[in-house]
Amino acid sequence: MTVTLGDPGTVIICGDHFDGRADALGGPTEILVKDGRIAQLAPAVSRPPGAPVIDLGGHTVTPGFIDCHVHLTMDAAHLSTQLLDSTATKALVGPRLADDYLDQGFTTLRDLGSADPAQATWFDHEMQALCDTAARLGLPVAVHTGAAQGCKQAIACGARSLEHAYLIDDEAIAMAEDAGTFIVPTMQMTAEDIQALHEGRLTSYTAAKIERDAEQIIEAQRRIAASRVKIAYGTDCGMFPFSHGNLEFQAMVNAGLRPARARRAATGTAADLLDRSDIGVLAPGAAADIILQSRHRSVSTRQLAMNYRSGGRRASTRSSMIWKSPMFSVRRGTPSTWAVAAMARSIWRRLGLPPRRVTAAAS
Repeated sequence: MTVTLGDPGTVIICGDHFDGRADALGGPTEILVKDGRIAQLAPAVSRPPGAPVIDLGGHTVTPGFIDCHVHLTMDAAHLSTQLLDSTATKALVGPRLADDYLDQGFTTLRDLGSADPAQATWFDHEMQALCDTAARLGLPVAVHTGAAQGCKQAIACGARSLEHAYLIDDEAIAMAEDAGTFIVPTMQMTAEDIQALHEGRLTSYTAAKIERDAEQIIEAQRRIAASRVKIAYGTDCGMFPFSHGNLEFQAMVNAGLRPARARRAATGTAADLLDRSDIGVLAPGAAADIILQSRHRSVSTRQLAMNYRSGGRRASTRSSMIWKSPMFSVRRGTPSTWAVAAMARSIWRRLGLPPRRVTAAAS
């Protein structure tokens, strides 16, 4: 099946849709895509002469998912040996992982560095200087946080997001609510650690930390879920397999988030964190970044995790990509903002390796 996006446009008939902002599915709709953007979204859109029609009448569509916390040069299957890898080898890891993650519906990724968030590791004046400098440069600050005091310090200094917030307390959550600070709680990471602990796969140092903190972390996750704080979807994939990234939806619901809020965390709220109005939503003017969730009209978070766990097959066309069950995506020539991907393509060319298509860009 070949779809050409651009004039005269492409009409998509949707059995149901989630727009990235609402509390519930929005019902049947049609979408007219032109030049890689959503031109119309309505119960019935115009049919430009010659425009192909894609009938997804038995399916639910959503914006492409956004994972706000990944480590694209870290392959969980080889973490113990990656320190020995060259920079070029590490650069080749990221495009492959991002390309595979598209099979779960994640079309935008935010790549973060590494840090041990167990304690506040900056003096107050250092953190304030860092955040002030970033603000002058127009850059957001994401802080890996664990201890409650570290969360409070980051919020007070103007951080845009708290990553993990493992041991956040009520006072810090209230501060985040008042300041409009986002929390990216990476809840599935804790489930992965607890399972690894039970299976004896952790180092003695990590095992001791998980045994000490796991109960408090789970309670902090429930505290976050019960709050009014802005929660954005993030997984910490790279520290564990990207194939488990979709399980963050269920981890969020297990902690107490309503399914609709969990879906918003990976779409509209995540886009807000990234300050991107063109992704994370289905709306006129937004990018035609559209995925197919399920053949069922009503999609639960548990079904979503199960559906994506199996992955999907996809076929590349000249100006779009189509995922055959379980998802559908339409993108047109979106320029990558991820320098590592460009570097990797260059390396592949120099080594004479067959080219790979890398279309997901980290923000």
